[in-house]
Amino acid sequence: MFLAMNRFHIRPGKEEEFERIWRERDTHLESVPGFKEFHLLRGPDQEDYTLYASHTIWASREAFEAWTKSEAFRMAHKDAGGHSDVYIGHPNFEGFQSVLETKLETA
Repeated sequence: MFLAMNRFHIRPGKEEEFERIWRERDTHLESVPGFKEFHLLRGPDQEDYTLYASHTIWASREAFEAWTKSEAFRMAHKDAGGHSDVYIGHPNFEGFQSVLETKLETA
C-alpha cells in the first residue's frame, strides 16, 4: 500500500470555498488502476491559515506514479492554479510506503 498526502495552507475565511472546490472537482480517480481511497481532512486552525490534507491510498507506489503520468491526472489538475486567493503557497507532497498493517476483521 502507498499513501500520497498533500498538505494545504488555506487562507482564513476561505475554508468553505476550499471544501466546495474539492467537492465539485472531477478527480477521475474511480477509473484509475490501483486507486483505493480518497480523504480530504481538515486540521487545526492557525492564526494565519487552516491546515488541510488530502490522502489517497493506492495499491502500490507504482500505481500512484502511473496515475501522475496519466491523462486522468492532467484532467483532475487542469484548474489547480486558478484559486490563488484560497491557497497560501503550493501544497506540500509527502508519500508513504506501508511497512506494517493491522486491519479489523468484520464478520
